[in-house]
Amino acid sequence: MIRRYGEAPESGRRYTRRPGVYAILLEGDHILATHQAEPVPEFQLPGGGIDRGEHPIPALHREVYEETGWKIEVRRRLGAFRRFTYMPEYDLWAEKVCTVYLARPVLRLGPPSEAGHTAIWLPVTEALQHLGNPGDRAMLARLLS
Repeated sequence: MIRRYGEAPESGRRYTRRPGVYAILLEGDHILATHQAEPVPEFQLPGGGIDRGEHPIPALHREVYEETGWKIEVRRRLGAFRRFTYMPEYDLWAEKVCTVYLARPVLRLGPPSEAGHTAIWLPVTEALQHLGNPGDRAMLARLLS
């Protein structure tokens, strides 16, 4: 059973299962997060959906690069959680299955290529308060404990 964070699924609503991969990019006492401006401004762990037929690790490298501009070294899988949410950019009610990895930022190749994203270094203490969803915060807290 994968733990759920955030809102409970609404009774009678159909959700599309959407697997994704995310990274805690730890460097000393900071993490590299992404700030997404739309639809609601928030700090997030970099990552996103796994495309059909794509393996999770290449998807993680692709998503982190798109949202931060950084090349990474994946260290290990930390765990997974679910959350039920509306994704306005896809007009989709989704059951997001979020697998989180510990990774290290290796080389900044340039700015984020995904529109509306900005790479931000956050002290881990601030990230624990400012990451936009409770699953991201819980995975970071678990890593730090």
